[in-house]
Amino acid sequence: MNRRTLMTTAALGFGLVFGGGLSSANAAGMDKVKACFVYVGPVGDGGWTYQHDQGRLAVIEAFGDKVDASTFQENVPEGADAERVLTQMALSGCNIIFTTSFGYMDATNAVAAKFPDVKFEHATGYKRDSDNVSTYNARFYEGRAVQGHIAGKMTKSNKIGYIASFPIPEVISGINSYYLHAKAVNPAVELTVVWAFTWFDPAKEADAAKAMIDQGVDVIAAHTDSTAPLAEAAKTPGVIGFGQASDMAAYKPSPRVSSIIDNWAPYYVKRVGALLDGTYAQTDSWEGISAGEVEIGEITDVVPADVKAEAEAMRDAIGAGTYHPFTGPINKQDGSAWLADGVTAPDGDLLGMNFYVEGIVGEIPQ
Repeated sequence: MNRRTLMTTAALGFGLVFGGGLSSANAAGMDKVKACFVYVGPVGDGGWTYQHDQGRLAVIEAFGDKVDASTFQENVPEGADAERVLTQMALSGCNIIFTTSFGYMDATNAVAAKFPDVKFEHATGYKRDSDNVSTYNARFYEGRAVQGHIAGKMTKSNKIGYIASFPIPEVISGINSYYLHAKAVNPAVELTVVWAFTWFDPAKEADAAKAMIDQGVDVIAAHTDSTAPLAEAAKTPGVIGFGQASDMAAYKPSPRVSSIIDNWAPYYVKRVGALLDGTYAQTDSWEGISAGEVEIGEITDVVPADVKAEAEAMRDAIGAGTYHPFTGPINKQDGSAWLADGVTAPDGDLLGMNFYVEGIVGEIPQ
């Protein structure tokens, strides 16, 4: 399986308890917590894994000698290797283990069952087979709405692009949000989606960006983990893009004109802190801009002042809960009604999203 996958419609039967405790908290706190982390990519990927490791460092900064967060392993394949690594970590005295890839889901639950006194936190998953397993995710589609607004306003060719990793709900909802908000401000806009079928492969990501640019695309969003799409965009004057998962500030002020930053630090600090003070409880968390888990990186001066102000206003409205990126009327790609006027998308629809919205050309790979 592929990391970061959100649940399919069938998986919704497991139930969602966003932010709510499912089991009683620890009877007592701990004097010191050993927090351990498992990464699917390299810490230096400049994106997904880099941001998770920044969260680990935030735990160290927050709690000092009350925590040992020095243990992490990068480039852990999903599957049997993950189960071996998790077992070793549990045996080494880790009190809480963060597994930061969807493909670790079965391994996380299998090992958790063997170590009931160890807490396991699984990013982007939905299975919580034991009371010591929690899940957490971020509402990335909120950031895609802001990027889509900028893309629709900034494109000169009316062709915008999206480098997609895998055809899973998290990615599909991002594509739809990006397109809807570009189309809202630029009815002439056309979206090109290139499926890279990878999370981290700089060569493939660069090839995807180049293919788009060759087709006239001049604004590129990426749902992969490296800085390669921005590096490729930098070769062609007038092409702009966005940082993904981390700020990717090295490419400012252009081609990187803004970014989605996955800020895992608040969650990691909260969960480790709960072990320390005895309030830890099983949970399923799905936070976004309002909780500071999804951040919009600096919008550079390459973006006109009025467009920047509009994008920031959208960010603030999403954060305040006064605007939802999926607010009807919205039809599905085949023209059938999805959301009526003024109706916002239920979380279940977003977590199981398997369709394009009306106006996107092309098919979702099966």
